[in-house]
Amino acid sequence: MRRQYIAMIAVFWFALVAASAIWNISQIQAANQQADVQVARSFFELIVTVREWNAQHGGVYVPVSDLIQPNPYLNVPDRDIHLPNGITLTKVNPAYMTRLIADLAQNGNKIRFHITSLKPINPGNAADVWETQALTSFEREAQLELYSWDAQPQSFTYMAPLITQSSCLKCHEQQGYKVGDIRGGISVAFRTQPVVIWPVLLSHALIALVGMVAITLFGQQLTRAFSDLERLSQIDSLTQLHNRGYFDLYLHREFLRSRRQQSSLSVILCDVDYFKSYNDIYGHQTGDSCLRQIAAALTATVKRPGDLIARYGGEEFVMVLPDTPAAGAIAIAEMVRAKIETLNISHKGSHVSNHVTISLGVAAFCEDLKEETLLERADQALYQAKHAGRNMVASAALTLTI
Repeated sequence: MRRQYIAMIAVFWFALVAASAIWNISQIQAANQQADVQVARSFFELIVTVREWNAQHGGVYVPVSDLIQPNPYLNVPDRDIHLPNGITLTKVNPAYMTRLIADLAQNGNKIRFHITSLKPINPGNAADVWETQALTSFEREAQLELYSWDAQPQSFTYMAPLITQSSCLKCHEQQGYKVGDIRGGISVAFRTQPVVIWPVLLSHALIALVGMVAITLFGQQLTRAFSDLERLSQIDSLTQLHNRGYFDLYLHREFLRSRRQQSSLSVILCDVDYFKSYNDIYGHQTGDSCLRQIAAALTATVKRPGDLIARYGGEEFVMVLPDTPAAGAIAIAEMVRAKIETLNISHKGSHVSNHVTISLGVAAFCEDLKEETLLERADQALYQAKHAGRNMVASAALTLTI
């Protein structure tokens, strides 16, 4: 049972460590995702700020080159300016500038911007499926931003709406936009870094291992402590025999087994003759020593593993002999009686001998006998032995006089 408790604690510990690992991994993933959102949001706000600067200045002029050609979708009279030195300047409006920045960023293979609209002037600004869903959500549900992660390839896409400002109406008023309308959006996409979870798994595996070792060691010590405590609770401190409480449990168990298996069971009650006089003459310390010698003699005589010897109380001892009929129990009782005499412990106060002796009562199990009756018969037999002169063995059926 105690091993089951230790196993339950170990399972609980592993579950706790696993829950901690899962929680920490989820927190790391959430932090990484929040960082992705913050990075994309910062890029978007930066692009919007640059666009607003461009719009406030009515666009900016840059030299025409292989990389920058006049914007065919910008229909204004001053789109191109030809300088006396032969250089041609072309106006770059916010939308065109956004595309140029997006192309530059994409060439660096770091980040992708895409300005898009549900009603684009430039077909290159047409929205893809995800962008279309996002723009629709901006218009219908007034959402301020949308984002998603794609595992294959591992990337992150963010999009927020472009709100029409007064500076935007120069180019977009003809499309019917007014200040505050959502005229499109800018999506920001980039590759995300994989979440590194092996340090978390390694650290938690180490914690689980250390905890398991601690649980095992502590469990072993606790098991030994409980075993020692249980043993001490069952042992008589003076004689080191089992005590009365353990005897009661043992007799009950063996009685049920004997009745179930229809096997024999005998009980022997022992009492030291005139032990009160012994204590009065020699003192209680000597009396304790006497009881320890008697206990050792009982143990040396009754050696079968299933037999039990216990201190019944005071100067009384009891023996439980499983699979032993009455005749065998009487023979063992006689051996015990003779063994005590051979100890030759002086006893001046005895009225039966000049050394310590014991009287014994034997009772055996029969089919119609109850557990409490078995012990009562052993006690009655002991009373018969005492009444008949002591230093003898008596049974519930007959008395043997020595």
